[in-house]
Amino acid sequence: MLLYLINPCSRMTSIIDPKKGNLSKYLIWKPLGLLVIAGLTPPEWEIKIIDENMLEPDYKKLPRPDLVGITAFTSQAPRAYEIAAEFRSMNVPVVMGGIHASMCFKESLKMADTVVIGEAESVWASIIKDAEKGSLKRIYRGHHIPMDDIPEPRHDLLSDGYKFGSIQTTRGCPLSCVFCSVSAFNGRGYRARPIDKVINELKNIKEKYILIVDDNIIGTNKKHLNRAKELFKEIIKAKIKKKFIAQATINIADDKEFLKLASKAGLMGVFIGFESISEDGLLELQKKFNAVRKNDFRSSVKKIKKQGIVVLGSFIMGLDGDKKNIGLNIAKTSINYSIDILNLVLLTPLPGTRLWDKYISEKRIVADKFPEDWKYYTLNFPVTDYMNLSWTDIFNETLACFDHFYSYPRIFGRFLWQLIINRKLFPALLSVIANINYRRNISRDRGLLKKIILSRGTMAEKCLNTQC
Repeated sequence: MLLYLINPCSRMTSIIDPKKGNLSKYLIWKPLGLLVIAGLTPPEWEIKIIDENMLEPDYKKLPRPDLVGITAFTSQAPRAYEIAAEFRSMNVPVVMGGIHASMCFKESLKMADTVVIGEAESVWASIIKDAEKGSLKRIYRGHHIPMDDIPEPRHDLLSDGYKFGSIQTTRGCPLSCVFCSVSAFNGRGYRARPIDKVINELKNIKEKYILIVDDNIIGTNKKHLNRAKELFKEIIKAKIKKKFIAQATINIADDKEFLKLASKAGLMGVFIGFESISEDGLLELQKKFNAVRKNDFRSSVKKIKKQGIVVLGSFIMGLDGDKKNIGLNIAKTSINYSIDILNLVLLTPLPGTRLWDKYISEKRIVADKFPEDWKYYTLNFPVTDYMNLSWTDIFNETLACFDHFYSYPRIFGRFLWQLIINRKLFPALLSVIANINYRRNISRDRGLLKKIILSRGTMAEKCLNTQC
């Protein structure tokens, strides 16, 4: 029997052209969830994984499968539904899962034959057996299972062309930020995979660069941190010569031993969610971990960078306390912190979050023609009514932020800091490549963002007499 596992593209953010070999290839990685599902599928099934970020096939020209599985984040949902409709028109059963289908299962049930709510690993065996009998249920509810029970993903099933592989060593997040649905989907417990299994998987990943997809590689307490240390010690011991990017909270800078181990093991970059430049903003987002600590963020960032680790800092714009000049102030704060790469996103209520519940109750969702409007929920486009900023303001503040942070003199300055002061060649090259890539993609998105703002009902009227 033939199984297709599909990762849909997002129409608003797909920027990859594998034939051109451009730098944007460094912005994607293999869809790990589908590789895990493939690892759970019996050997008598033939499996084809299709990642539309790399190639959008003509499904009618492909062999007809016996079953299709589709996963999707919210911004991918419209494309996921298109794919599902195409296969269902061929009488091929479609199973849909992932975070969007879990949080909007009533909607997804209209588009697919079967919906998996929650983590799929605990129910996939039942789905396969039922598919073989032709008796798929409408809903399967997954539950959290120990990470020991999750098999090694089938990294062998995707073709060449990826610059980044991916791996997961923990699941769940004890924090409870209002904008994040991780705790709703993966739970607030911190589940860790056995380190020996992680090491074995790393040996089998052929890509040199790897994204560790854990929401926080170091966790939130000493036990979590010690486990992360042991992981990097074993990576060093096994002589795994790969480069990693991971996500962490700012307290990654507090333990010098960990930073040295991580750097020696190959950690080349860390994504840190600073989220807001004000304490009121952090409290609004319930990012208490940052607000309570009152860290000297500049000092923390420099500790990380001194170990040759590039810092990508993320901020959210559009909070109720944000006013005009917030974009420029975020850029200046990022420069003051000495962040290498700035990731600015717009406050976006996603289904399954407390932020979504709040904005629904306050009737502040503007992009609400679902499922079509889900495509705008990329974190890069305005979708709500902001308290103190019109959509034109959001547009202008976004440009002001990026123009200031990603000016060519500042890009060159970051390169020199890493190269001359920090004496780190690889971080210098990584930083300048990422900066130039961000700048190029920003230029590409300006026209699209402006077009979206001007096309949106009553909110667009606020743009008519402005420079937007």
